Amino acid sequence: MSTTETPRRVLSRPPSARPGLRKWAQANLFSTWPNTLLTLVMGGIAIWAGISVVGFVLGADFTIIRDNLKLFMVGQFPSDQLWRLWLATALIAVVIGASAGSLSASVRQRSIESGEPYQPARPIDVMRRFWPIIALVVILLSFTQTLTPTVLTIGVTILGIASYYAARALPARVRSWTWAFVILMVIATYLALSLGGVGWDQWGGLQLNLFLTVAGILFALPLGLLLALGRRSSLPFVRTLSVAYIEFIRGVPLITLLLAAAFAIGFLIPSDLRPTQVTRMLIAITLFEAAYIAEVVRGGFQAVPRGQVEAAQSLGVGPWKTMRLVVLPQALRATIPPMVGQFISLFKDTTLVAILGVHDLLHYTFIVNSQDEFLGKGLFVITLGFAALIFWVGSYTMSRESQRLERKLGVGER
Repeated sequence: MSTTETPRRVLSRPPSARPGLRKWAQANLFSTWPNTLLTLVMGGIAIWAGISVVGFVLGADFTIIRDNLKLFMVGQFPSDQLWRLWLATALIAVVIGASAGSLSASVRQRSIESGEPYQPARPIDVMRRFWPIIALVVILLSFTQTLTPTVLTIGVTILGIASYYAARALPARVRSWTWAFVILMVIATYLALSLGGVGWDQWGGLQLNLFLTVAGILFALPLGLLLALGRRSSLPFVRTLSVAYIEFIRGVPLITLLLAAAFAIGFLIPSDLRPTQVTRMLIAITLFEAAYIAEVVRGGFQAVPRGQVEAAQSLGVGPWKTMRLVVLPQALRATIPPMVGQFISLFKDTTLVAILGVHDLLHYTFIVNSQDEFLGKGLFVITLGFAALIFWVGSYTMSRESQRLERKLGVGER
């Protein structure tokens, strides 16, 4: 080889991003003697706790759950109207499937246009993402006393999967109208539940907790955005009003607002216009969550560099267009972790309505223990544990999906 010839570089295989289990344990659990001692102690406690939980589950009598499963899920919803719930569940499955399919097709199209590889989600990946929900559904179906819920659940699942693949196969021009289809399905879901049937003031159990959570998010999110924008307004009246509302609501416990909604609204509104108890709870939750969402969004606004706004202004972009196209997308992207944390808190805080006699899931954990066949048997651990499992599954799933969205958007990385 001549001295002027450049030697060929030998490219070695890049190291694996994830070390093996043995190397990971050695680096993180047994790196020093204090870490080793702490690992052994905590490992022993974890093993003891796991054995205790498994022993309790294997030895417990879940008859109280099996006999009252309908109360836990939908409260005193009339049995002859349960078809409405299954119809609404099927419509929700179609909405989720069509939305996921349309999003997957859009990602695939963008990947093809940019020349990047595209790997669709495999069934095993979906199961890994949503294994807590899948496990909870299996547990709930094991408590049912007929095959009808299992058959209907399988049918709804197949319908959702079919909607996913159908949306993926649609042309791009048709997929652009997916949002309109979703809105129509949501309206149809509400009509299936309420039109000529059972209004939400008669809902109960887990159904009521989910309704208060979803409706609270849908109503509080736009109100919180408006409050955050109002707090940044150049108009003194709007800014002062927004600040006063946010600081006042954040200084009052949620239970106080729920009590005020339950008892004070009746004195302020004529009797023929008074909302139902559930509607009052929803109003209080919306007002409470909107104040906290406004503060979360305000933190997102502060995370947007001033140079972004100045660059838009130098290009002649108007203030509202700058807010809509430059500031707001970056602010909302930065607020994903605290925003989802607030949603998780809302999901758990819906149990406070039990204090006011609204029959949610937590309220029924106490009611069923007063039944004659279960009175005085000390089964609160079973019923409360059952409710805790359901709330943990919902909270854990939202947290994991939030982390996944953060990784995809690069929150905290760029």
